[in-house]
Amino acid sequence: MLTILFDGIAYGMLLFVLACGLSVTLGLMNFVNLAHGAFAMAGGYVTVIMMNRYGISFYWCLPAAFIVTALAGAVLERLLYRRLYSASHLDQVLFSIGLVFMSIAAIDYFMGGQQQLINLPPELSGRFGFMGIDIGRYRLFIIVICAVLTVALQLALTRTRFGSQLRAAVDDGRVARGMGINVSVIFALTFALGSGLAGLGGALGTELLGLDPNFPLKYLIYFMIVVTVGGTSSITGPFIAALLLGIADVAGKYYVPQLGAFIIYAVMILVLILRPHGLFSREGGR
Repeated sequence: MLTILFDGIAYGMLLFVLACGLSVTLGLMNFVNLAHGAFAMAGGYVTVIMMNRYGISFYWCLPAAFIVTALAGAVLERLLYRRLYSASHLDQVLFSIGLVFMSIAAIDYFMGGQQQLINLPPELSGRFGFMGIDIGRYRLFIIVICAVLTVALQLALTRTRFGSQLRAAVDDGRVARGMGINVSVIFALTFALGSGLAGLGGALGTELLGLDPNFPLKYLIYFMIVVTVGGTSSITGPFIAALLLGIADVAGKYYVPQLGAFIIYAVMILVLILRPHGLFSREGGR
């Protein structure tokens, strides 16, 4: 039981890192970016290429995946996304889902449609026992990395000048500009941060989740569930939602495997019946 709980927490933490960028762009920037999974896939393929083709250490691949996808996000934000900030959500959905299919086709063409595999460092492979819990070394590594990222992100959004400027830019861009805040730069940095976190999550998830060209569509529903159940008013909600859903999904597949992913959808429906705007959203969905 404790082993299942541990594995569920690791899975939930990984889901949070993958989805928190979407929570930021949707909750703070009010932009529906369904192409978020494409950045996660890009981070995974950066890791695969660096490790399998060039023999670079897995530990160097993680910051590289973050930087490459953050830069890609910044470029796309400047060239494409910024033109749709004032568009309707339907336009944003159609635009971003189009990017998803383009990214799938591009990866399938250049990398092939097969599952990509990586070899973890020896110190991250295998399991060990601790107080009756069978702990996977790589899952423990994911929990530690994701916990540090979660605390850093929360502090960055709530305790820093950047976080204050971002909230001001979202609440009233015209007033923020009048106060000397460069709203376009703030949005570009925020979008790059969300894209980079998705890329890092994709790199971390390559071993656990698998990686193929359909990754953005396969896990899009999971990202949306995390954000929907947690709410978009802060990152605390998606964090708790990701843990809850990760534990429920792992436990459900272990105890009642015949139900498959039904458990995670049942949890989502139950939470939304009780809290229609998400776990931590205020009334009105904010």
